[in-house]
Amino acid sequence: WDAGRHLAHPPAAEAFEEAFAAHPDAKGALVTSPTPYGASADLRAVAEVCHRRSRPLIVDEAWGAHLPFHPDLPSWAMDAGADICVTSIHKMGSGLEQGSVFHLRGDLVQPKLLGMRADLLSTTSPSVLIFAGLDGWRRQMALGGQELMGGALELAADVRAAIEKIDGMHVNDRDDFCGPGKAHGFDPLPVVIDLDGLGVSGFRAADWLREHRGVIAHITDHRRIGAQITHGDDRETADELLTALKDLARAAPGLSPAPRVEVPSPAELRMPQVCLPRDAFFGPTEDVPVDRAAGRIAAEMITPYPPGIPAVLPGERLAEPVLRYLRSGLEAGMYLPDPTDPALETIRVVAERDG
Repeated sequence: WDAGRHLAHPPAAEAFEEAFAAHPDAKGALVTSPTPYGASADLRAVAEVCHRRSRPLIVDEAWGAHLPFHPDLPSWAMDAGADICVTSIHKMGSGLEQGSVFHLRGDLVQPKLLGMRADLLSTTSPSVLIFAGLDGWRRQMALGGQELMGGALELAADVRAAIEKIDGMHVNDRDDFCGPGKAHGFDPLPVVIDLDGLGVSGFRAADWLREHRGVIAHITDHRRIGAQITHGDDRETADELLTALKDLARAAPGLSPAPRVEVPSPAELRMPQVCLPRDAFFGPTEDVPVDRAAGRIAAEMITPYPPGIPAVLPGERLAEPVLRYLRSGLEAGMYLPDPTDPALETIRVVAERDG
């Protein structure tokens, strides 16, 4: 956890050592790498911790479809020794929306078992267009992946340098995200822009860019926006982005001050899981006013999006710091797609038994 920037980086191998020591019956490990902010874990070290115990490492590599194709990018999970990685081709690749793939290596997970469990979640009417997009991406990158990624990296470097010259904006880089207690690797293609110097929130900036310049930020939070550079971009799209950001900087003094988002500390953000998610979700529930929800057991998921990482899961005992974070975030422009009450005046919780 980066206390200065209020964001989380992938955990280090030492954290997995500690987790296995605390939970020796754990069946494996799961890590998200890279994050939507471009920070990546030391997957080789994490894989070694898992394999020393004959436990598989599963990597959520949703933002890493491009990683295998250039030496200046962080290591791909499969090259780093992971047993399974899940990659969203539609994010950093050329696939259609919903186009994702499993990769499997080693003998800790049997292919037939993985296939059976994937079938439980898959449709019986798959889209031929999605499959064709996946195969087209595979061919495109096999034939010219390094050249395409090299061009994207050069463009991203130029865009980063240009944004850094805009007053009030700072582009987070390797020095910001990597080092002791932080991430291991860094992907420069997610151009994450800290707007603290402009005095506007990422939510407000993203709304302004969308409304006034037709530019959609790929990630927004209480102080940042992200502009994802891919092999599909060129000088024209980069110039459109830079022009819009310069216009935002000029407009910022006229925007109303950003409402303060009360971001919890890591200890406050992690709420205790007191019952199984399925028991809380499918059992008897009731809706309670949010100001009386602290201490109750959540029966729904609440997810700030983007990036789409839940702040509340069914079965967790709700805590006031998380509720304040969600309420203040909603007032500041945070998007919450999944609560039963979109205004967050009430929260669905496990019903209390009489007596």
